[in-house]
Amino acid sequence: QVQLVESGGGLVQAGGSLRLSCAASGSISRFARMGWYRQAPGEQRELVATATSGGSTNYADSVKGRFTISRDNTKNTVYLQMNSLKPEDTAVYVCNSVQWGQLYWGQGTQVTISS
Repeated sequence: QVQLVESGGGLVQAGGSLRLSCAASGSISRFARMGWYRQAPGEQRELVATATSGGSTNYADSVKGRFTISRDNTKNTVYLQMNSLKPEDTAVYVCNSVQWGQLYWGQGTQVTISS
């Protein structure tokens, strides 16, 4: 019974920045691994970034150096700071949490990058 709600998506120009937020509620564990995925229409869902409660992070090669994942455990919120955005970043960004083998997904927030 974990609920994830994303926010912060929108339309920005190439080269701009955007910060996404994912608020978790319900039976969320402070040890849960949090992550961001993205999916464009007709494309497979792609892992963007993950973060453990201990501070370990992973990034897709396509976003390394441009995106930063962070979390505020006191607010049960995970963020994705996106800089130097490219049209190829256009997708629905979905928040994910994993705890004790249980997977949860948010509804997603649309990010559109214009050229």
